[in-house]
Amino acid sequence: MSRRMLRIGNRIGVWMYRTLDGRLASGSKDVHVLMLTTPGRRTGVPRSTCVRYLERPDGLLVWGTGSGSRQDPDWFRNLRAVETTDVQIGAEHHTMHPRELTGQERQVVWTDVILAEDPRIGKFATKARRTIPVAVLEPVET
Repeated sequence: MSRRMLRIGNRIGVWMYRTLDGRLASGSKDVHVLMLTTPGRRTGVPRSTCVRYLERPDGLLVWGTGSGSRQDPDWFRNLRAVETTDVQIGAEHHTMHPRELTGQERQVVWTDVILAEDPRIGKFATKARRTIPVAVLEPVET
């Protein structure tokens, strides 16, 4: 899929998520989607994208397959550059701290949590021929 088509699809997805408060975000009751809004790392302009997530005790797991592209998705690169990000789940907004997982921690989460939940995600890593980045979004104490 071309980069242009992915951007158009993202804009439509973000518009639908905002308009419907995430009610039709995934098309499946077993797949959970949140909307992440993070300032662009170069422009500072807020950028929103809808991404799949999994819950875990210390926060929410997100991963950047980029539909199998050779480089990490822009939203993940923006996430690396910030201290906090806005996460919308349904109609609720949360300020969260992103923490990229590395080394053994990332490998265990990728294999034992993400791929265990949905092995089909692995096809994107195979297509991308890169290590798919994984982050946990941790709640910011108020």
